[in-house]
Amino acid sequence: MGEVLHRTALTTDAIRHATGERWLLASTRRMTLAAAVILFATVWGCNQSPAAADPPTVIRAALEHWRDDFNARRANDICDLFAHNLRYDFQGLPEQNYTQLCTRLHHALADPTQSFHYGLRIKEVIVSGDLAVVRLTWISTLTRKDGKSEIEDEPGLDVFQRQADGKWQIIRYMSYPEAPR
Repeated sequence: MGEVLHRTALTTDAIRHATGERWLLASTRRMTLAAAVILFATVWGCNQSPAAADPPTVIRAALEHWRDDFNARRANDICDLFAHNLRYDFQGLPEQNYTQLCTRLHHALADPTQSFHYGLRIKEVIVSGDLAVVRLTWISTLTRKDGKSEIEDEPGLDVFQRQADGKWQIIRYMSYPEAPR
């Protein structure tokens, strides 16, 4: 009888031990799954900026990024803000297109005899569907090699369109510089 009780106790202990191992294994799996879900949600959440859902914020950031690239003379991506079907009017020039603009931008950035620096005042961003209109003023400072500077305010109106890849680009703009200061 003692042997039976001992076997029963061993069997009961073995069951408890085995059940504990299964519980521990199941618990570990649940914790691992929970950690993976939390990690995924955190990483996904970090990649989903609030700006992605807010076109005015995205557009403002794109304009500011362009200004920063231009002022740093980073020519590689200087045309990325503009759609290939761009048309624009700049006071004193005939209507221009994407190719003409990119040529002008690259020339301005490569010219060692002068430097341009842009400031930016965004007055308003209005979004309707896949189109947005931005009222703004670019403040351009042209500094020649001799150190003389000219500052111009360039009020304008930019029309952005959300592209198939979700990126906002300028498809039309008008700019009418005021007299240099």
